[in-house]
Amino acid sequence: MRVGVGEAGRAAARRARHWTRRWEAQPLHTRRTVRLVAASGALGGVLAAGVITAAGPWDSGQRTAERRTAARADAAEGRTGDADHDSSDGVPAGGAPGDGPQGTAVGAPRVLTPLGPQDGTRPVGTPPTGAGLAEKLAPLLQDPALGSPSTAAVWDVTTGRELYGARETAGVVPASTVKLATGAAALAALGRDHRIPTASLADGGKVFLVGGGDPTLSAQRLARLARATARELKADGVRKVAVRYDATAYAGDVLHEIGPNENIAPVTPLMVNEARLDRARHGPAPRAAAPARDAADAFAGALRKAGVRVAGEPRAARVPEQADELATTYSAPLAALTERMLTYSDNDLGEALARQTAIATGRDPSFAGAGKAVAGQLRKLGLPVRGAEFTDGSGISRGNRVSADLLARLLVTAADPGHPELRPLLTGLPVAGFSGTLRDRYGDEAGGAGAARGVVRAKTGTLTGVNSLAGTVVDADGRLLAFAFFTMGATDRAGAGQALDRMAAAVAGCGCR
Repeated sequence: MRVGVGEAGRAAARRARHWTRRWEAQPLHTRRTVRLVAASGALGGVLAAGVITAAGPWDSGQRTAERRTAARADAAEGRTGDADHDSSDGVPAGGAPGDGPQGTAVGAPRVLTPLGPQDGTRPVGTPPTGAGLAEKLAPLLQDPALGSPSTAAVWDVTTGRELYGARETAGVVPASTVKLATGAAALAALGRDHRIPTASLADGGKVFLVGGGDPTLSAQRLARLARATARELKADGVRKVAVRYDATAYAGDVLHEIGPNENIAPVTPLMVNEARLDRARHGPAPRAAAPARDAADAFAGALRKAGVRVAGEPRAARVPEQADELATTYSAPLAALTERMLTYSDNDLGEALARQTAIATGRDPSFAGAGKAVAGQLRKLGLPVRGAEFTDGSGISRGNRVSADLLARLLVTAADPGHPELRPLLTGLPVAGFSGTLRDRYGDEAGGAGAARGVVRAKTGTLTGVNSLAGTVVDADGRLLAFAFFTMGATDRAGAGQALDRMAAAVAGCGCR
């Protein structure tokens, strides 16, 4: 009997949850929360205090100096480190996405170092005033490069209070800054240690490759999965199989509303390296039209190399409930995936994490169901989602609507000691002039914004006519602030981006009395 799309989606979600529970029956290694190391002791109990004099990103987006500081703190308190452990079937769990080595510390401008006056003229960490911020920001909001309307919100992380707002509750198109909401929802629903599985199972002479929704599955990990699968088959005396692949963990449309595009792959739970047809690990790239089939072809080829005869070509089929597990490989922890998504504005991870949230909360793992799941998790966090719309997880859709108030408050919540699971939202933010999508911004040519290089951390968002920036900054008095700036109707993309950068730099450069 044929079932409706909604029922089919719910059935797919049930299957995904069923296999996830089976694959994750063995406890995962517990990881310590990465501490956001902020500017000064004036931040009190909001965040772990410390000084960062050099900070470089790991390939996953974590900051080297922060990880080292956290490791030193853990060692001092007698806690263990957080090395990766292999999965029970002998297939290594995913490390940094893409199987690349983790980055080494590199020289960088000062990142969140003490900036306040040290001569006793004013206490370090004194919060700015709303009037002082308005004096600096109101004129910058009138920059013609921004178009109109523009919205802004600045919050004090220490007190959790709004300091400045300009149309801050208005719903606007957020572009890629919506990934902050996507990441928060996934972390809240699943936890920072969650890993996304890809598994092989056997039933009646067939081997099923089952995708759980890991877009970072690499060719190397897929090959290791095939070798582990071959070992299990041979141990059972099996030398010949037919390969099937199951990509039914998601429901609804496979193509994003923008259609085939180099900025995003077809949204499927089974793909290799985000279906990229080149060797790039982030940014636009040619994409495969049938990622799941391509992954199955590669898996079948690796089985043959491992000494298993494969009959015919791989075909799509749902894995039977009675199928036996052979081997499983896991993604990097959700904390690392979230950081990578934010640092590089990874659209494929945005859609994957939105659907993981839907599966975890019992929603249809489709564009619509994922949007409802994201909104639901933000509501549980006590955030103002009334009027917000989430039509995708990546921010490519112009149907998304969020407010500056929502994203600024989200960042404040991520710094709350009561929500350590959200800390990757802060550690994954690109650093101005140094990493990710802010690497080439905040130069000297940015009209004053260059002074904030290495100080501002923010998620960018850009669509035609839409520019946004949301993140954190330590001001001249050492106060950690969260901000969100949006504009629509801009005709000069570069000019609008520089105007937003000048706003963030203005907050960084003043005590704003």
